[in-house]
Amino acid sequence: MERKMFMLKRFLCIGTAVLTALLSACTANKDKIDISEIGEGLTIYSFSAGKADAELIYSEDWAVLIDCGEKGFGKEIVAYMEENGIKKLDYLIITHFDKDHVGGAAKVLKECEVGTVLQSNSPKEGNEYENYLEALDKKGMTAQTVREVLNFTLGEATFTVDPPAQEVYDKDPSNNSSLITSVTLGDVDMLFAGDAENERLAEFNANNDKVYRFVKVPYHGHWQKQLKPFAEKIKADIAVITCSDEEPEDEETVSLFKKCGAEVFLTRKNAVIAKCDGKNIAAEYEK
Repeated sequence: MERKMFMLKRFLCIGTAVLTALLSACTANKDKIDISEIGEGLTIYSFSAGKADAELIYSEDWAVLIDCGEKGFGKEIVAYMEENGIKKLDYLIITHFDKDHVGGAAKVLKECEVGTVLQSNSPKEGNEYENYLEALDKKGMTAQTVREVLNFTLGEATFTVDPPAQEVYDKDPSNNSSLITSVTLGDVDMLFAGDAENERLAEFNANNDKVYRFVKVPYHGHWQKQLKPFAEKIKADIAVITCSDEEPEDEETVSLFKKCGAEVFLTRKNAVIAKCDGKNIAAEYEK
């Protein structure tokens, strides 16, 4: 009798566990929205630019480019804009002046109509930076160095550009001077973290109380200790890591964002397209 009762309890426990797992799987599938179900709003195109950043955020009426990849990549950005009927960049944001972020800026400035250029406060010597300055000069433009939180609105979307708290950082001064940009459309917040490293992330973590449905993961997915509180706070549904086969993402970073509930996309596999209608957001690799 006791053995029968034991076996019955064991069967019930196993059955409960299986049922819970099935319900969880069903819930996950139900909650996941296909990109084809997203209505009108904005598109985020994360270029497959190697270990470099270039993210184009746009709607029918406006466009913002965050970083430009390495030297020579500007032509890829210009080609995508032409193919998608994007005739003007309302804002070009240079998060910092490493060559894998500013390298393609000269070409973009030369070939595209650009309204406003926003830049980091930490210049960095190099050919790419000099080419960028020369292109600005030829265009008759002066970039705005962001030293205080800056907000602007395009259509229904609100952008917030958050500058570094310090003028100079002792460690990794260029990356830690990254501008961090957030975009809000309706109920959805999206985050673009440049190459922020530990000091910069610690600043952001201390002041952030938002959940971001989308995040461009900082510093190409390299593991750093401040990523854990960062990922746990923002609770992203979608995490995009800009990386290459030669310089891939750290597995610990991927595991962290997955554990925090994100679907992780790697630009070394292909470009990533995300769409947001103000209520929902979804992403997929470019087909």
